[in-house]
Amino acid sequence: MNKKLYVGNLSFAAEESQLHALFGAEGRQVSSVRILMDRLTGRSRGFAFIEMATPDDAAKAIQALQGHDFLGRPLTVNEAREQTHHNKRDDRR
Repeated sequence: MNKKLYVGNLSFAAEESQLHALFGAEGRQVSSVRILMDRLTGRSRGFAFIEMATPDDAAKAIQALQGHDFLGRPLTVNEAREQTHHNKRDDRR
């Protein structure tokens, strides 16, 4: 069962392949990596979601990489929260 992690405080220079290698170190299994991009600028938004193959791999990644210096910035790594439907246009009514 996959476990999704939120990774924040990413350098804008970070690439998905780099994150895959970092989170896959020490035998951890990475299922997918997705850096979120700004639609208007095409630039990284500074965070990513990484799916780990097992909850155990996710826990090991959090413990190993929380605060880890990556490309000059300390990473924020924790379990991703479930996505809730939120539409800003609905809030204005």
